[in-house]
Amino acid sequence: MAVVIRYVDKRGCVIEWFLVIEHVTDTKAQSLKLAIESIFSRHELSMSSLRGQGYDGAANMKGELNGLQRLIQNENLTAFYVHCFAHQLQLTLVAVAKDNNLIDAFFESVSMVLNVVGGSCKRHDMLQNIQAAKVVDALDSGELESGRGLNQKTSLKGPGDTRWGSHHDTLINLLLMFSSVIDVLEIISDDNTSEHKGSATHLLSVLDDFDFAFKLHLMRDIVAITNELSKLLQRKDQNIITAMELVRVSKQRLQRMRDDGWDSLLFEVHSFCDKYEIIIPNMNDMFVGQKRSRRKAELTNLHHFRVDIFYATIDLQLQELNRRFNVVNTELLLCVACLDPSDSFSAFDKEKLIRLSQLYPNDFSDLDQGRLDSQLSTYITDMRTNSKFFGVKGISGLAQKMVERKRDIAYPLIYLLLKLALTLPVATATVERVFFAMKIVKNRLRNRMEDEWMNDCLLVYIKKDIFNSIDDEMIMQRFQNMKSRRKQL
Repeated sequence: MAVVIRYVDKRGCVIEWFLVIEHVTDTKAQSLKLAIESIFSRHELSMSSLRGQGYDGAANMKGELNGLQRLIQNENLTAFYVHCFAHQLQLTLVAVAKDNNLIDAFFESVSMVLNVVGGSCKRHDMLQNIQAAKVVDALDSGELESGRGLNQKTSLKGPGDTRWGSHHDTLINLLLMFSSVIDVLEIISDDNTSEHKGSATHLLSVLDDFDFAFKLHLMRDIVAITNELSKLLQRKDQNIITAMELVRVSKQRLQRMRDDGWDSLLFEVHSFCDKYEIIIPNMNDMFVGQKRSRRKAELTNLHHFRVDIFYATIDLQLQELNRRFNVVNTELLLCVACLDPSDSFSAFDKEKLIRLSQLYPNDFSDLDQGRLDSQLSTYITDMRTNSKFFGVKGISGLAQKMVERKRDIAYPLIYLLLKLALTLPVATATVERVFFAMKIVKNRLRNRMEDEWMNDCLLVYIKKDIFNSIDDEMIMQRFQNMKSRRKQL
């Protein structure tokens, strides 16, 4: 279990700090709670000071009755739980792929292409060589421009089941290397000794179809929107308000794509099909599926591609985004949103901010809540008339500006509200980076590394920017002074 703490430093900056990797005997919620309490005790931290907890949404973590978050919150009511936003986005994409049979079948075909074309070193090298030759020909004909950083070697990237952002790279590379993939499949199909001969022949008929080209471009555009959101949500300095704003923007982009994106998408698919000599069906003809339809109504190709695929896929994406990111309706986040400084603090609401302080009874006494009323009135007048606070972006930027202009001293209760809002975790990206680092530090040659030594190595690796600033002489001197040695380092 990786534990990362999130706090606001003296400058008003949000810090996420890797604390420890802890070996746990089982993943029951009660066992994890005991392990976290032990970690806090060893590091002289208090569970009563915990003001936010975030996990990836596994049942043993998020369970409303017996999950880890509930066990902790039963003893500390102000340790509010926030489901990892990046994980919710992943679940949204999974739902689109699983609940829409047409899109699910498309991703199955993509997976088959990756397995057949890139499943062995021989076929992978064949793909690379064919693609390299095509790039050279395109440069010679002037179809591609040369320059630093251009036309670098690419390969088909396998998408990760738990990282749907990688699907964007997969679809992009498949588009870029489409003709090379066709060439490799044709070679495999003609090779009577290949065990993948039948699969390659089938995939050639799949890829040489308008239906596949259409879904390839559609899903590339949809995943591109959510891929940007995924990367932004995993920034360490992200806060709840900004995260919800990013989700809102992505919903708007998807809605705009649904309303105005059909013609441009169809034009791009037609251009792609013309380039690779794929037959384009007449949109006014009756649609003929691969199996007999149980519906008696005859549908045109236009209805199939526009309604059954284009509209249906985007609608499902929007539906899932609205369902999984509906947390903005909770009282806590509605109150936190009132701290947003954008548009001259237009979201400011004194009553909701007072209510926010009431949600943290351990931090605000009855006397503090009485003082907060007057302090908020002075604060908002100051913020809206002080040119130094014009254009401040986000509550994290507001916290830093308040420290810079000494307003954290003038308005200590409001600054405390800002710190409480900033400590609410948005994503578990830092935790995931810890597990990625562990695979590098504890590899096959160092698989007997004990927990304490592994934690020390992980800390040095993860916080390399800090340790790189330490002079080597200081390290050697400390090592020298640990015990008497035969030689002076």
